[in-house]
Amino acid sequence: QVQLVELGGGLVQAGGSLTLSCAVSGGTFSRFPTGWFRQAPGKERDFVAGYNLKDAEVWNGDSVKDRFTLFRNNAKNTVYLHIGSLKPEDTAVYYCYADLSIGRIWGQGTQVTVSS
Repeated sequence: QVQLVELGGGLVQAGGSLTLSCAVSGGTFSRFPTGWFRQAPGKERDFVAGYNLKDAEVWNGDSVKDRFTLFRNNAKNTVYLHIGSLKPEDTAVYYCYADLSIGRIWGQGTQVTVSS
């Protein structure tokens, strides 16, 4: 019954920032690999960043890593993605995930829209 609830999306001007959160209920997220994907309209869902089985950060390219920050608060069972210097190309639905022993589960998605 582990579930993921995402918050923090919104409409932001280019150059601004957002912090997305993904709260885990029904379990302790630190026990599972967790992280983030994003999907722009008409495009594939692409990996952004996450924690692997060794609890190390994994990133999909330096262009993302230079502006994004992955962090978590174990006491709150929450993983975060801070997005700085937002660009219009960052516009997408952002999905968090957790890899359980029975498979991967997803958050509901949160929309990030960046205006020029």
